[in-house]
Amino acid sequence: MTLATPPVETPTDDHLVVTNPVDGSIASTVRRSTDEDVRNAVARARAAAPVWARTAPAERGALLRAAAEHVRQHAQELAALNTRETGKVPGDALGGVEAGVGTLLQYAELGPVHRGEALRGSFGAADWSVPHPRGVVLALTPWNDPVAVACGILGAAIVTGNTVVHKGSERCPATIARLNELLAEVLPDGVLLGVDGDAVTGELLLAQDGIDVYAHVGSTATGDRLAEAALRTRAHVVRENGGNDAVVVDADVDPAWAASQVALGAFANTGQICTSVERVYVHRDAAAAFTEALVAEAERRTAAPATEFGPLVDQRLRDTVQQHVDDAVAAGARVLTGGVQPQGLGTFYPATVLDGCTDDMLVMREETFGPIAPVRVVDSFEEGVRLAATDRYGLAATVLTNDTGRALRAAAELPVGTVKVNAVFGGAPGGSAEPRGASGSGFGYGPHLLDELTTTTVVHLEPAGGAR
Repeated sequence: MTLATPPVETPTDDHLVVTNPVDGSIASTVRRSTDEDVRNAVARARAAAPVWARTAPAERGALLRAAAEHVRQHAQELAALNTRETGKVPGDALGGVEAGVGTLLQYAELGPVHRGEALRGSFGAADWSVPHPRGVVLALTPWNDPVAVACGILGAAIVTGNTVVHKGSERCPATIARLNELLAEVLPDGVLLGVDGDAVTGELLLAQDGIDVYAHVGSTATGDRLAEAALRTRAHVVRENGGNDAVVVDADVDPAWAASQVALGAFANTGQICTSVERVYVHRDAAAAFTEALVAEAERRTAAPATEFGPLVDQRLRDTVQQHVDDAVAAGARVLTGGVQPQGLGTFYPATVLDGCTDDMLVMREETFGPIAPVRVVDSFEEGVRLAATDRYGLAATVLTNDTGRALRAAAELPVGTVKVNAVFGGAPGGSAEPRGASGSGFGYGPHLLDELTTTTVVHLEPAGGAR
C-alpha cells in the first residue's frame, strides 16, 4: 500500500503554495499576481521597449554581463530554492544555476556582434539587412531546470533589445521570482518584469495586446495553446515542447557501455529532462547482456540517497508515470526492476526497466517524464531507426554504433532537431537545435535564438536623382 503525500501545489485565491517533494513540508508560499499586476507588467514592458531598443548593443551586453555576475553571487540561494520546490538534487540544482549564468554571459558576448548581411545589388547602389528587436517578449519557462532554461530565453531577448514579461512554472514560483528579482536589480526599469501564477495567469497574459513574441519551453499542450493564441495576436512563437526521444543500440557496441549511456539518459534528474531517453530499441544480438546491465544501473540509482537520485516533482507526475507503467504491464510488458511507487514520505519513484515493450504502449507513444527505460528488441539497426522515426515528436534521438555509415544514415533519416551519436547528452557550446512536429518550432538556444527574437529590415540605397 502506498502512502499518499500532499499535493505539490495547494494554491489559495491569492498565493501559490508548494510542498517539498522530498518530505511534504511547505517549500514556498508566493503571492499570486493579480489581474491588475498582469496588465501593468505588460504595459510597463511596452512603455520601456522603445528606450531599451535604442540602447547601444554594447551597453545592453555590459548590463547583461553585470546581471549574470549578480546572479552568480546568489547561486547557492537559487539552488537551495530549486531543491526545496522541485526536489532537484543539490549538485544538479547548483549546476543549473551555473549553467544559467554561463548562458547569460554567452549572450552578453553574442548580442553586441549580432549583425545583418551586406547584399550585392546594382552598381552604385548599396543593400544591407539590419536586425531590430521585436518588442515585448512573453517568456514562459518550466520547472525541471528552471534557472538554466529561463536564462537562455531571458538573455537572448534582453540583449537583442526586447523587453520581457516572464512567468515561470507554478511548481517553482519562489525560484523564478528570486531570479527575476536579481536580474531586475541590475537591468533598467521595465526591461524584465516577473509575473507569478498558474495556467489562469497564463491565459490572462495571452489575452493581453502588445506582446510580440511568445517564447516557451514546456508541454506540447501549452505550446499548442500559444500557437492558437498567436493566430489572433500575430505574435511570433518560439517553442520547445515535449519529446519522446529514442535510443537505437547497435549489435557492435559494448552492451555494458550502452546500458550506462541509456541509464544516464533515462534516469538523470529522475527522467525529468525534455531530452530524456524515452524509448529504447536494442539489437537482438546485444539485448540480453544490455538489459542485464541496464537493470543493474537502475537498481544502483534507486538505492542512492535523495541527494543523488531525487523524487519526481509532485504526486500528479508520479501518478502519470505509474499510469504509463501499468498500461505497459497490462499490454504484456515485463517489469525487470522498479515499477511500483514506494511507501513513505515524498514523491519518489524507482528507476524502472520494462522489457517486451511494443510501440502501442503509452511508455513508447507519449512523453512519460519519469525514470522509465522501456526496451523493445529489434532484428536490425535499420529496423530500430525506422521505428524511432515513427513518432509525432521530433526533439532529439541517439544512436549507439561503431559503424560510421549507419550513424550517417540515421542522422539523415531521423526527423528530429538533434541526432546524437554515441553520447546521450552533450554538444558544442552555443549549439542551436530546431525541434519538429509536436516538439515545437523555432530555434530555442544558441546564436540562432537571437535571429528568432529579432526582425530583419533590408535597406536599399541609391544616389538621389540629380545629385552632383
